[in-house]
Order: sequence, then C-alpha cells, then structure tokens
Amino acid sequence: MLWSDPSEEPPEELRRAQQALRRVVLVIAVLAPLLILLVAWPG
Repeated sequence: MLWSDPSEEPPEELRRAQQALRRVVLVIAVLAPLLILLVAWPG
C-alpha cells in the first residue's frame, strides 16, 4: 500500500477514477497490438 496510515484511505471518487483508468489502460494494452496487426497485415 502507498498509504502509510491505514486509516487514511483514498476518497471513493479517486478510487473509482483509478479503477476506470486501469480498465482503460488494460483495454488499450489489449487492443493496440491487435490494431497494429490489422494495419500491418499484408493485403
């Protein structure tokens, strides 16, 4: 955990934003190679 004090939890909005950001990064990480393959596909 990054938080030194266990009682000091991040606010709910920040947690939700981090989850959304992580999901977007995961989707991009999965789709980017597929998109590159489609673009670079011969023909």
